[in-house]
Amino acid sequence: MRMYEISKQIVMEAYEKVEANKGAAGVDNVTLADFDKDLKNNLYKIWNRMSSGSYFPPPVRLVEILKSDGKTRKLGIPTVGDRVAQMVAKMYLEPQIEPHFHEDSYGYRPNKSAHDAISVARKRCWEYDWVIDVDIKGFFDNLDHELVMRAVKKHTECKWLLLYIERWLKAPMEIKAGQTQERTMGTPQGGVISPLLANLFLHYAFDKWMKDNYSQNPFERYADDIIVHCKTQEEAELLLEAIRKRLKDCKLELHPEKTQIVYCKDDNRDGGFHQEKFDFLGYTFRPRLAKGQGGNHFVSFLPAISDKAARTIRQKMQDWQLQSRSGASLEDIADDIDPVIRGWLKYYGKFYKSALYPIFETLNGRLAKWAKRKYKRLRSSKKRAMQWIERIAASQPDMFAHWQAGIVQASEQ
Repeated sequence: MRMYEISKQIVMEAYEKVEANKGAAGVDNVTLADFDKDLKNNLYKIWNRMSSGSYFPPPVRLVEILKSDGKTRKLGIPTVGDRVAQMVAKMYLEPQIEPHFHEDSYGYRPNKSAHDAISVARKRCWEYDWVIDVDIKGFFDNLDHELVMRAVKKHTECKWLLLYIERWLKAPMEIKAGQTQERTMGTPQGGVISPLLANLFLHYAFDKWMKDNYSQNPFERYADDIIVHCKTQEEAELLLEAIRKRLKDCKLELHPEKTQIVYCKDDNRDGGFHQEKFDFLGYTFRPRLAKGQGGNHFVSFLPAISDKAARTIRQKMQDWQLQSRSGASLEDIADDIDPVIRGWLKYYGKFYKSALYPIFETLNGRLAKWAKRKYKRLRSSKKRAMQWIERIAASQPDMFAHWQAGIVQASEQ
């Protein structure tokens, strides 16, 4: 018996989106390749169960990712089939709520990006002297289910959407093989529907509240990463306390160490403050040397790749162990690592690109070490190996993306 009208075509389209996003297997160990082997039958089961009201999501698989501070971030990985079911729900719900979202909410939204948020933040840091760097403690893990459902019900009366969203919120977490843990709060990072629910929650908990009460203070929000702009230190201090109370009312807590007030210091601003930088979406905003149209230099408050992101990239380069691949050609190495390099440059090269130069000069140095080990004529001289890499970079810049970007000097580090 069909209780709910759900399109078979949307189920197929949902699978295509899940397939394009890749992703690991869930608790059933079924990969995308496995799921694809009996695709028609697997999709029919999802459609049939969702249409009849008998779909119950399996537990999500816990994966813990080590963070730079030594703590872990908990991800909940749904099964492939459950990701398809969640995508079906997202495709029905998103068009209903997307038009209501605030223009300065950028995360996980169509036609909006992290670069958009960073660009707007940069401009506003020139216009406003102070910033509140808001960090919500354990946001995804602490969302209140009742408040999430209340927000969802503001935008849909669709019974099957409400039924399954509530089931996804309550789906248990498999913490190790055969051992599950019930969940009474939060929505798993890693779920397809989670970013949409998180955005909807913060739309009411923060965005709309700010618009209604503090419209004079613009902000940029990317999921739970939030930057708020203020004219004065006093205004920032008062607003921070108001935000703290508002989020407490929504059963969330500001991180006591990571939430901070920042002075956007530049040549046009007098005085100073103990905190004059903040991180946002992999970029550090701080006073930096800039060049004016007439060639004169001045200090501006600008974003560039963060120290944390730079350390992560350097560690990845070290993990490649290029010097041990003397059996490979330079072309083979380029085929393996250049897509990653291209991605780094595309994201972190958008603003203050010169901050990337020392990082990629180090990579050139690693390539020189590879060349020194591979070619006998270069083994006696580190300088000669570095010059060889620089000549290849000059003659074949298309081999690596950072060479195309003009970063051809090799560092001795």
